[in-house]
Amino acid sequence: MANIEELFGSSVFNDAVMQKRLPKDIYKALHKTITDGTPLDPQVANVVANAMKDWAVERGVTHYTHWFQPLTGITAEKHDSFISPKDGGKIILEFSGKELVRGEPDASSFPSGGLRSTFEARGYTAWDPTSYAFIKDGVLCIPTAFCSYGGEALDQKTPLLRSMEALSAQAVRVLKLFGRDATRVTSTVGPEQEYFLVDKALYDQRKDLIFTGRTLFGNKPPKGQELEDHYFGSIPPRVTAFMKELEIECHKLGIPAKTRHNEVAPNQFELAPIFEECNLAVDHNMLVMALMRKVARNHGFRVLLHEKPFKGVNGSGKHNNWSLGTDTGILLHAPGKLPEENLRFITFVVNTLMAVYLSLIHI
Repeated sequence: MANIEELFGSSVFNDAVMQKRLPKDIYKALHKTITDGTPLDPQVANVVANAMKDWAVERGVTHYTHWFQPLTGITAEKHDSFISPKDGGKIILEFSGKELVRGEPDASSFPSGGLRSTFEARGYTAWDPTSYAFIKDGVLCIPTAFCSYGGEALDQKTPLLRSMEALSAQAVRVLKLFGRDATRVTSTVGPEQEYFLVDKALYDQRKDLIFTGRTLFGNKPPKGQELEDHYFGSIPPRVTAFMKELEIECHKLGIPAKTRHNEVAPNQFELAPIFEECNLAVDHNMLVMALMRKVARNHGFRVLLHEKPFKGVNGSGKHNNWSLGTDTGILLHAPGKLPEENLRFITFVVNTLMAVYLSLIHI
């Protein structure tokens, strides 16, 4: 098996791969789109698409998909082949910039079937170049936003990207009051993922777990929430094997899985990543949950990701280690040694708390 340095990001069309495979002028143009949000030239998109296709085909990939996050709590994908017919009954492998940048899946069943008339239910996926394409289950996955014909968000990514832009604009405005020049403020997050593992044989006996992901009936646990003896305890060998395989799959996709340990409740565990730019971290967390379900089956487990699957013991959190930073290297949620730095820190903390409060009272 490859060492972790070689393994990490090996299934991702990341910045290092793009620098290696794209002409310098194309890479610079794409990088400017990623960092500054400038419109992507169609010719640049064509070159990027061809390089992405060649990279994927070298790894045995035959199909691509616009990978998106509809309002279902899980991800969605529709696979299309790279093949195009050619004279003489032959085929060639093609992937254009147009196919990379935009897709048009049927949206009549999103967020639920029958909500809109079919002829009014067109949906569009739009490539999100700030989140790297990756290979999953032999398919090239291209992270995308998903919107309706009229521009309404039909997914979780679109509101997040819009909120990140709004936050950056207002944070830059406030920074100017402190005499600081910054062109962009980025939000970062490290979502800790807690979960329960249940033996498949026991899981199969519980229809409530199968259909709802939590218990709806049963006896009280022998102990309540005071299960500190399990917290940070020795990890069972069978669970360790699951965790090792999970981390390998995460590292292939460039997911910086950092910490693993027993949580408080019986058979409850946690995976914690290193923080990343918010949009990328959310994409990675969606992948982590999908990988957990897949890898658990290889070890005779089923994963429960419900926030409170069992009454009387600790639930599963997804603690978000969230912060703000500028493109000039200033951490806005970090106190400083100078009065000016502390005033800036307090200003951003207070405004963050107020934003959370206002969002809660308007729910």
